[in-house]
Amino acid sequence: RVNCRRLQENHNTIFFTTNTTKMKLIIVAALIASASAWTTPQHFEVPAAIKAAAVGVAVTAGVAVSPAFAGDVGAGEQIFNANCAACHAGGQNVIMPEKTLEKEALDSYLAGGRNEKAVMTQVTNGKNAMPAFGGRLSDEDIDNVASYVIATSEAGWDE
Repeated sequence: RVNCRRLQENHNTIFFTTNTTKMKLIIVAALIASASAWTTPQHFEVPAAIKAAAVGVAVTAGVAVSPAFAGDVGAGEQIFNANCAACHAGGQNVIMPEKTLEKEALDSYLAGGRNEKAVMTQVTNGKNAMPAFGGRLSDEDIDNVASYVIATSEAGWDE
């Protein structure tokens, strides 16, 4: 004869444990995803495998993860030097001298203000004399350039 009360207690314990484990995974995934949005020093980068694992756990757990616009500043500098420096060396603008990449100019002239998303839009789509790089650079490259431009505008461009 089966003890139904005992089976019900075991089922509730397993159900509670499973939900508690899921909640813990959701919280950890959300914390990792949020932490990866912070800009880290150039010498430290969160490994791609950890970022991917955090997103994977968050998606599996059903948590919506907003994109973090914190690209690799070092890689962004290299991409900037290879693709943007001809017109924007030292944060300047050889075509429209008043529209530099200095902090105050970006605040004034960049559609959407001085932030990575606005830089990504400008680089992707181009504007006026600036060509669109959306077809030439990957999304990751554009994200990295945007991180570099914002970080360098904050710190100050070396002439």
